[in-house]
Amino acid sequence: MSFPITRHRRLRGTAGIRGMVRETILNTLDFIQPIFVTYGTGVKNEIGSMPGVYHFSLDMLKAEVDEIAALGIPAVLLFGIPETKDAIGSSGFADDGIVQEATRLIKQWYPELLVVADTCLCEFTDHGHCGMVHTHTVDGVVHGDVINDASLELLTRTAVSQAKAGADIIAPSNMMDGFVQAIRTGLDENGFEHVPIMSYSVKYASAFYGPFREAADSAPQFGNRKTYQMDPANLREAIREADSDVLEGADMLMVKPALAYLDVIRTIRDQFDLPLVAYNVSGEYSMVKAAALQGWIDEQAVVLEMLTGMKRAGADIIITYFAKDAARWLQG
Repeated sequence: MSFPITRHRRLRGTAGIRGMVRETILNTLDFIQPIFVTYGTGVKNEIGSMPGVYHFSLDMLKAEVDEIAALGIPAVLLFGIPETKDAIGSSGFADDGIVQEATRLIKQWYPELLVVADTCLCEFTDHGHCGMVHTHTVDGVVHGDVINDASLELLTRTAVSQAKAGADIIAPSNMMDGFVQAIRTGLDENGFEHVPIMSYSVKYASAFYGPFREAADSAPQFGNRKTYQMDPANLREAIREADSDVLEGADMLMVKPALAYLDVIRTIRDQFDLPLVAYNVSGEYSMVKAAALQGWIDEQAVVLEMLTGMKRAGADIIITYFAKDAARWLQG
């Protein structure tokens, strides 16, 4: 018998010993902070379902970026809410689009702060889907099919416009087949072969995105996204999706959401050697915030444990709305 010769508690007796043998270390450099930028002036509006997260107009953005940079968070992820929307999401690839303008400002203020541009059309289309759609009406109800190949051209235009504005990393989240190859080709042909692609490789059709729909004003006007985002029940499919993106030239892979998909993160980590990103999504954030506001949990302890779990599962990078708070807590 191992006991009493072996006593596992010997390595748990003091904070110093626990720290010395700790296997997973959470660090501020692991984080990316999402930001929602919008049109208008003087806008800093809290998102109702996401306490502590705001919409910022460009004139109100600098204070937020100042805080992120001061905390040592290395990167931001930009989402844009445009003034106008149309069927093809043209505001998404306009040179004066909201994401492009925000990118230019941030790179002017903080050249070393990494700007990650979310590359999708859902925030910019009037129908709320991530690509072009073909619609038809049956008994007064609008139905639509997302057109994969035609959408790739628009997504590529969006990525190129973001790179021209100064985005350091392109993060396509649309889940169209072939999107990495199309965007990689477009970037390379326009002189941006040095710009990496952080692919939303494994993105599930998840109920955890609910608050984001409010934040990004991107709820589908008809149907849902289950024909192009993954079934939450599937794991082997995640390997196929990631493998396709690797072959097409992705530089980083992502699993989204994170909390209910730690097994997927571990599987992708074990199968591929590219840097792996976990997206701690809006619903995961809002659940913790709601419980903390009720006094039911210790927010700091729960958040740091949750983020550590994502890193322990295999994530190298974590996109999280808790990035600023977590950075403060880690720095004491």
